[in-house]
Amino acid sequence: MTDPIDASFRALPLAEAAGAALARAERLGARHARVRVARIREAAGFLRDGRPAGGHDTTRTGLGVSVVHGGARGFAGCAEPAPRAAEDAAERAVAAARVAAGIGPPAAEPAAEPVHRDAVWASAYEINPFDVPAAERLAPLADWSRRLLAAPGVAHVHAKLVAVQENAYYADLAGTVTLQQRIRVHPMLVAAGADPRTGGAGTLRTLAPPTARGWEYLTGTGWDWDAEIAGLPALLAAKLRAPAAEPGRLDLVIDPSNLWLTLHETVGHATELDRAAGHETGYAGGSFVRPESLGSLRYGSELMNVTADRTAPQGLATVGFDDEGVAAGAWDLVSDGVLTGVQTDRHTAPLIGAERSTGCAYAESALHAPMSRMPNVSLRPAPAGPGVEELIGTVDDGLYVVGSGSWSIDTRRRGFQFTAQRCHRIRRGRLAGQVRDVAYGGETTAFWGSLAGVGGPGTYRMFGADLCGKGQPLQIAPAGHGCPAALFTGVAVRDAAGEAGL
Repeated sequence: MTDPIDASFRALPLAEAAGAALARAERLGARHARVRVARIREAAGFLRDGRPAGGHDTTRTGLGVSVVHGGARGFAGCAEPAPRAAEDAAERAVAAARVAAGIGPPAAEPAAEPVHRDAVWASAYEINPFDVPAAERLAPLADWSRRLLAAPGVAHVHAKLVAVQENAYYADLAGTVTLQQRIRVHPMLVAAGADPRTGGAGTLRTLAPPTARGWEYLTGTGWDWDAEIAGLPALLAAKLRAPAAEPGRLDLVIDPSNLWLTLHETVGHATELDRAAGHETGYAGGSFVRPESLGSLRYGSELMNVTADRTAPQGLATVGFDDEGVAAGAWDLVSDGVLTGVQTDRHTAPLIGAERSTGCAYAESALHAPMSRMPNVSLRPAPAGPGVEELIGTVDDGLYVVGSGSWSIDTRRRGFQFTAQRCHRIRRGRLAGQVRDVAYGGETTAFWGSLAGVGGPGTYRMFGADLCGKGQPLQIAPAGHGCPAALFTGVAVRDAAGEAGL
């Protein structure tokens, strides 16, 4: 069997460096110590009108040490995964814990976890994008750009491709040792044009999401690029000549290409236990969800069932083990509209009396301390639910909302507003042309309480964010979100451009 782990990463002194750090931390009296060596390679290329417009290919390697000492937590990192540098990082992590012990209350004992010895995991992909010559990686996007530019009404096309390979080695004093590799890619094109009659300008972006796949994604596995590129110019032309949205309350059929972001902001971030406990207040706010809300908070209608999953195929947050050595798993966040779960790591799980972590620890790099980060948070489809056309057919007056746009949300994850790539008017169960500048908003539990129809498995798609920010200092993490199409009734709709005076 072919080794799934990059040979050049295996060649690093992983065990030696981790062993040196753990031994030093233990000699200094650390009750718990964890070492993570990570190497992250990111290559990005950009095109403007089919021509190269910059890019980069960078690799970050480092080692991080986390300890619990004297009832406090400490962390330190170094850029070189070598034994002496690792020992120094362990010493600085213990020193940081000693300082922290004199500042705040004692830290809770981390939740216990089973030991996993010499575990190896790699994400599922067919072709590593870094095995494709750099000169060839942008060829598909250049071709798609030329096709779009050849269509009437398309004035410019911006394109990008980002590919990431993450390798991580983890070891702790309990004896867990894991070695992992995961791949993700994000191709995207944006077509710009102007309506010749009105002069109104606008853009339309491809819906294809970032995904935990390899190069095969750009050749048709998981997404029909030819069909999307062929249809985009006509959709852009219709968007440019569309009338403005009329404010009011309408029924919305929301496509998974848009609903994933609403789910991310109103459910994903709101159910992070560290945020609910106030740990994120200084940067991006807290949450209306409280630990005592478990089992009682009515989050939405009885049709709402949301899962958290670190094992979902092609999920951006899918791993074998988190950054605290916890094996990946899945659990419910919302069941029949009631909050039944939250996201935890080994340090926040004790806040709700949980014996185990849900495995949500993640660090952007080895030089960042792991923190609680979102798994793949997904709305489950109805087993025998309707298709998109059937959902649209139930709406007398409403909108079909497609593609994610801008968003805003308050500091407790209650009041929000989202826009879309395009919105189609629904009249008497049929699509009746596009409208532009639509923004929909509301209050989180009221919005999910208006969930009146959930599409079947045939409408379910995995989307997500590969640049989700959280923490101080800021850390970036990927998170996947699966959604079916869904119907929401009586949602407030606004003319975003009109209100802005545009």
